[in-house]
Amino acid sequence: MPKIPLEKQVKIGVNGDEAVAYAVKQSYVDVVAAYPITPQTIIVEKYSEFVANGEVHTEFIPVESEHSALSAVVGAAAAGARAFTATASQGLALMWEILHIASSLRLPIVLAVANRALSAPINIHCDHSDAMGMRDAGWVQLFVENSQEAYDTTIQAFKIAEDPRILLPVAVNLDGFVLSHTLEDIYMLPDEAVLEFLGGPRKVAKTYVDYLGKEVELKLDPANPITFGPLDLYDYYFEHKMHQVKAMSKVKEVVKEVNEQWYELTGRKYGDGIIDTYGVDDAEIIVTVLGSTAGTVRHVAKRLRQKGLKVGVVRIRLFRPFPFDEIRSVLRHAKVVGVMDRAISFGSYGPSYLEISTALYNERNKPILVNYIYGLGGRDVPPSLVEKMFYELVDIAKKGEPIFKPRFLGVRE
Repeated sequence: MPKIPLEKQVKIGVNGDEAVAYAVKQSYVDVVAAYPITPQTIIVEKYSEFVANGEVHTEFIPVESEHSALSAVVGAAAAGARAFTATASQGLALMWEILHIASSLRLPIVLAVANRALSAPINIHCDHSDAMGMRDAGWVQLFVENSQEAYDTTIQAFKIAEDPRILLPVAVNLDGFVLSHTLEDIYMLPDEAVLEFLGGPRKVAKTYVDYLGKEVELKLDPANPITFGPLDLYDYYFEHKMHQVKAMSKVKEVVKEVNEQWYELTGRKYGDGIIDTYGVDDAEIIVTVLGSTAGTVRHVAKRLRQKGLKVGVVRIRLFRPFPFDEIRSVLRHAKVVGVMDRAISFGSYGPSYLEISTALYNERNKPILVNYIYGLGGRDVPPSLVEKMFYELVDIAKKGEPIFKPRFLGVRE
């Protein structure tokens, strides 16, 4: 596809939720199931306007719960539709049962998660505890930094999910309120360019059915009956799980390809699609982070580099499958790595810290890792707090002593 220069893209002021809704609109989605929950509601609310105005020809299904929302798109995707829904916090928790079904049935659903703290107490603001609850459910998980990336990544998510090498559901995570409700200028592509990028409407993968002796589309079709989700006991269950393992092993390759294709089309890309780095080549101190906080961390790192400190930042964009090789390559030469987690795992370390520890475990000369739990329930993370963290990491590097427990950044004592 020829590159579309910025002046031919449409500049529009939207919040992050609206950016996702516009991306879904342009992706020619067949079925959207909708249930409201703060701070996601704007996504399906905006999309309902597109439906009501006749701007899309989507089957819009208002349902009675998030469990039903994901169940509805499971049925739609199994019938061959391009399907989407969105949620947050307790809504994602209510989808728990169906999350595993969607991935096990190899359905290329796209789910937007406006990240929000889990109850109790009730909190409607941002942290990543909801997303971390689904990290072992067999979904591809992408985290975005800003609303432009939310728009871009939602479109990319359909292409990734529907790739015949993958056929797994994809969750696009955007920080609640920080992105979902904050106005930002973004650039949108013309509708026809998005459709061409996605290769048109969803193309259903095919499978060979032995007893019929022919190849049929992998969807519910009375003319070519196949079974989804039958009873699967110990004689085959393990082997079928390995199909998901194999599909996950291909995700990084596809994400990189799609990131490059998007760059060729729009001039925008996000690192290599998997991680996005700043200043890591000579960095002695590196901080890893997910989501919108990366902008603040990068801003502080730039200021500190001007003062002569060798600091760098790694934003993890793809959390599942976790990029062990990429993380190992970029962190192995640092003296100290601060791992920021906007989620808490009671009785353990933060989720990112556990993954990064695993990535570096077999390295002979590995950096000291320091886990920072931060921003729970929407707690602000100003540059001054991030700067304090960087200087603490510099001090730890001088002492060379390991840290054996998480630190809590910005909590009142």
